[in-house]
Amino acid sequence: MSQTILLTGVSGFIAKHVALTLLQAGFTVRGTLRRMDLGEEVRRALAPHLDPAALERLSFVQADLDADAGWEAAMQGVDTLVHTASPFPLAQPKDADELIRPAVDGTLRALRAAHAAGVKRVVLTSSAVAILPPETSGTYDESHWADPDAPSASAYARSKILAERAAWDFAEKNGLSLTTINPGLVLGAPLDGTFGSSLELIQRILKGHDPMLPMVDFAVVDVVDVAAMHLAAVQRPETAGKRYAAVAGSLMMVDVGRMLKAQYPTRRIATRAAPAFLLRILALFDSALASVLPALNKTHSVLNTRAVSEMGIQFTPPEEVVKISAEWLVKRGLVWA
Repeated sequence: MSQTILLTGVSGFIAKHVALTLLQAGFTVRGTLRRMDLGEEVRRALAPHLDPAALERLSFVQADLDADAGWEAAMQGVDTLVHTASPFPLAQPKDADELIRPAVDGTLRALRAAHAAGVKRVVLTSSAVAILPPETSGTYDESHWADPDAPSASAYARSKILAERAAWDFAEKNGLSLTTINPGLVLGAPLDGTFGSSLELIQRILKGHDPMLPMVDFAVVDVVDVAAMHLAAVQRPETAGKRYAAVAGSLMMVDVGRMLKAQYPTRRIATRAAPAFLLRILALFDSALASVLPALNKTHSVLNTRAVSEMGIQFTPPEEVVKISAEWLVKRGLVWA
């Protein structure tokens, strides 16, 4: 009998890929949903990639990170908790607690339910923003922690830092075997039309939304590689107690624009770097721009050595990930201004 994985937020962009990878590897997957009607969407997304027997190992349970109801039943018979669910907006909310509270409280709610049910193994999807300080150039790895109290820390960054810290603290106090996966900006081809905020960055550039692009860099990774890392964490008990940076490399946003312009020369795509003073003016009216101001003209490198050496991950090059993402968006007609 295969091991049962409880996968939170199974309808998400990353989570669907994680579910697919786990099912292909022979695991039984029970996905949590805020609304049970989303289960059919998940099945439709996964069905073309699975044989019928594998799809039968997928089931759903209703459980909301904002409420206790459903979590006890969701954990019954579970061997490993894979917690992926967390909000990720392109623009920052006016009230930071709109992101921070659900991320921290939801993570602790899932971990408490796991502990109460005797589930010892947990894999948590964190973020590279819990490693990277946006205001400082440099090279970083899993030993680094970003400061949630730094003036430059966005609401999203604070939510991921504080949620991961809370998870490590709870795991240590309650004897859970925790592994965290810390992805950069997750791009690549979605399994359906639900792709959240991460791919919206490529969509925004392809639409020619901005006449110039800010000189900010992003740690980029393919969603397929992120899913492979979750599978490796589940399969390898020796990864417990460690963080793993899921980053293929970093790209400047203006360089992404130039790549896309070369790929689609007839499209109106910005290729010039925007002056800092202009961005600061525009950011007064655009919260998405405001969120990247602290990282202007900074360069960050996140080492993926641990994922390569201990998980055997062969990362898709960042340039290829951008190309895959753009092709998917263009093919589906999602980039018209």
